Amino acid sequence: MKLSQYGYDFAPEMLAKYPAENRDESRLMVINRAKGSIEHRIFKDIIEYFDEKDLFVFNDTKVFPARLYGNKEKTGAEIEIFLLRELNRDLRLWDVLVDPARKIRIGNKLYFGDDDLLVAEVIDNTTSRGRTLRFLFDGSYEEFKQALFSLGETPLPKWVREKVEPEDAERYQTIFARHEGAVAAPTAGMHFSKHLMKRMEIKGIDSAFVTLHVGLGNFRTVDVEDLSKHKMDSEQFFVTEEAAAAVNSAKEQGHQVVAIGTTVMRTLETAVSTNGMIKPMEGWTNKFIFAPYDFTVANAMVTNFHLPYSTQLMMVAAFGGYETVMNAYKVAREQGYRFGTYGDAMLIL
Repeated sequence: MKLSQYGYDFAPEMLAKYPAENRDESRLMVINRAKGSIEHRIFKDIIEYFDEKDLFVFNDTKVFPARLYGNKEKTGAEIEIFLLRELNRDLRLWDVLVDPARKIRIGNKLYFGDDDLLVAEVIDNTTSRGRTLRFLFDGSYEEFKQALFSLGETPLPKWVREKVEPEDAERYQTIFARHEGAVAAPTAGMHFSKHLMKRMEIKGIDSAFVTLHVGLGNFRTVDVEDLSKHKMDSEQFFVTEEAAAAVNSAKEQGHQVVAIGTTVMRTLETAVSTNGMIKPMEGWTNKFIFAPYDFTVANAMVTNFHLPYSTQLMMVAAFGGYETVMNAYKVAREQGYRFGTYGDAMLIL
């Protein structure tokens, strides 16, 4: 498969700028691979397709307020910082993106907040846009994190909407977000409401949780035609013994395992052993899934409608079948489905 095969007729107005009023009332396109059929439903209808002891696997990562605005020393030039990951807790070192990057040099100091609540020093240039910052802060680690996050803004992608609104802090997060570390939300999970989770529980549908801290690499542009030459950024993941046991039990008993989102699918396919079972593990994954690929864990998945040429679209097409998925995207456009982070969902059976 080549990069050029993942383009489709896309227009910016197809992107949802705001989420559905209720989480579980987005539209849901249901694709049955065996029948080649497409159904149009509401998301909360999803449980009609599953039975007792089927297993939904969710990503319980939690998005933190990763975007900060500050000023450069002396010139006062406005600088936008995007926190990517904490490198060293004790030394207050963070890997960040800087915009505009050209104005920042090693040794520069950056000031954030009223009365310069936080000061950071640039100590390394890691990439053309990336930097390593050391925050200068005398208080405890907890006080530092509180100060840092109080200045931060919800990292809603700017292609969704330029201006972040107060409601985004809650809405750009799943209801089961637990483990802080993501700079982007696992969007398929955002369609689940407390009410829907309760209905799943009543029906006997099981849930398991893995963690993959979604990074900006998830959205990095693929700039090579030969997909085998594209390198994904590494993202940290955790599969507990409890999650592995739940997945393995469902598989052994012939129940459906449903990956809620591409991040869950990537985590499961990273943690699978040669016998097709999941093993508890933690680490970093840069797994890039595109056709042809043999999926060994999940036999259904939930996902949003992704942008052209994106790695997420490539994975979905590998799972659902290239022709089937690209046709579904054509139907979605014709039927007015909402695309992107706050858009509608697809269930592939």
